[in-house]
Order: sequence, then C-alpha cells, then structure tokens
Amino acid sequence: MSGSAGTPALVLLQTRGVAYTVHSYEIVEPSGVETHRGERAAYGPAAAAALGIAPARLFKTLVLLLENERPGGELVLAVLPSDAELSERAVAHAFGAKRAALASEAQVQRATGSVPGGVSPLGSRKPMRTLIDVSADGFTTLLVSAGRRGLAVELAPADLAALCTASYAPIAVK
Repeated sequence: MSGSAGTPALVLLQTRGVAYTVHSYEIVEPSGVETHRGERAAYGPAAAAALGIAPARLFKTLVLLLENERPGGELVLAVLPSDAELSERAVAHAFGAKRAALASEAQVQRATGSVPGGVSPLGSRKPMRTLIDVSADGFTTLLVSAGRRGLAVELAPADLAALCTASYAPIAVK
C-alpha cells in the first residue's frame, strides 16, 4: 500500500486495507476532438501512454443513466478499458433496463463529485450499481482513476469488484 489519502477513492482503499499503488501523470490535453457522444477521443490512450502502460490495462469509468422502472431512471457506473468503446445496449441488458445512455456532465458531477475524465469507480458521493468489463479479469492489476485527472490507482481486479460490489459483463467494444 502506498500513497496518502487525498480523494474519497484513496480514503476508501486505506480504510479497507486494500493493497494499491498510486500513480500520478501529466498529459497535454488532446486537441479537443470529441467523439459523436461528446467524450474526449484520445484522453484514455494519452493517459495510458503517460503512465507507460497498455491502454487496455487503464480502465475508464463512465456514468450512465438507465431507463428502468425507477422514476427518472437510475445512474450506474461502467468500467472498461480506456481504448474501448462502451456498448450501451450491453449495459442496459446486464442491468435489465430498456436503455442506457451516457449521463450529462452535471449528473456525473452531482453523483460522483468528479468531472468526466476523473471519475473513479471508488468513493462516489452516492452508491451506484457498477459493471466491470470482463477483460479486467485477465490482468493481475489494472489502473482506474483515483478521483481526479492525473491520478490513477493500481489494484487487483478482484479488489476493485469487491469494493464496488460490481458484476462483470461484456460491455466493451474494441
């Protein structure tokens, strides 16, 4: 275990006594090119390059709004490789919902306390059901955001799943 408390994700890891390593990195923001959904197209791979790891080992966390029986829907988390696209249909299917769509930036900030690009699956303001892509199980350790841009935490996939009470599902499309 290394690093000091500074984000809710790191506080949670310390409190639970989970083995982890903190990695900080700096990247020049991508040119602002956005995908059709408004995501920064190159942030994940650029962060992986700054960390010196394969993009498939750095997992991004996306917040989605499910259309289900709950009034107004339900916010959930999807954790997948930084170089993969999300299958919203697969997320909806895994949660038994009609549809899933990326949440607005305002919804993301209210639910997690972080801005897109710095969302951690650990330590959100409000608990959310979480899915982790099945590819995570192929790694001894993986990296996720520690709760702010430029800060990642490395831990075992099983520890991540246990802390998030997450399920594994095939939600990524390469």
